[in-house]
Amino acid sequence: MPVINCLCPRCTSKDPKDNRLRTSAFIRGKNGESIVIDIGPDFRSQALRYGLPSLDAVFITHSHADHLHGLDDLRIFSHTCSFAQNRGADCDTLKVYADRLTIKDIKNRFSYVFKKTQEGGGKPRISLKNVEAYKEKPVKIGNINILPIPLEHGDIGTTGYRIEEDDFSIAYLTDCNGIPKPSLEKLKNLDFLIIDALRERPHSTHFNFDEALEVAEILQPKQAYITHICHDYTYEEINAYFAKKSLFPIQSAYDGLILKK
Repeated sequence: MPVINCLCPRCTSKDPKDNRLRTSAFIRGKNGESIVIDIGPDFRSQALRYGLPSLDAVFITHSHADHLHGLDDLRIFSHTCSFAQNRGADCDTLKVYADRLTIKDIKNRFSYVFKKTQEGGGKPRISLKNVEAYKEKPVKIGNINILPIPLEHGDIGTTGYRIEEDDFSIAYLTDCNGIPKPSLEKLKNLDFLIIDALRERPHSTHFNFDEALEVAEILQPKQAYITHICHDYTYEEINAYFAKKSLFPIQSAYDGLILKK
């Protein structure tokens, strides 16, 4: 939201919390580690808006365009990375973590990245890492642990992520309408839960508001936020909806939301 060519009250709202770009998350560690989850077509605008200085790793949830098609704009981050520099090491390629099918799609859609080409124009220097190899032990980026969480998005699988640093934990679960039982077991004792909730109406591949609330009440994080929201409700209307439904602390996320211990 807003939607192209839509003049509804939500899309024409003057509240900046109703003016959302594609769903993404930036994680900054206490030692300067910099990680992004998903790089949609808005990635360049997001990086400029929030002054993204560097990246040490990228994690992809799935290969739908709104979560992947900013990949070419990684080129500026893929020659050196801040965490490696701080340790006096070189980081010539940027690690991009995704599941096997997403890696296949990346190689198909961005084939030029993996071919020998002329220097002019530039391209991102990335190395693709199968995140499925880390189902039982997390990826470590400096002091941050990132555990992949298998999710269901209609007939396809997506990957959520549990991010931990010391005693601080966040789960980021976008684009899903089902969470397998083994994944639920990996989502206990969270400080923050960020979960897909497209709208109040049912959807075939996304949680709706009530389904997301049900998951949050099962997992009992200290605070929950919904993301990947369509234009049926404003930010304030979403919060009013949940306030009437439950006493559980769940709200709408918005661009620029900062979560910290």
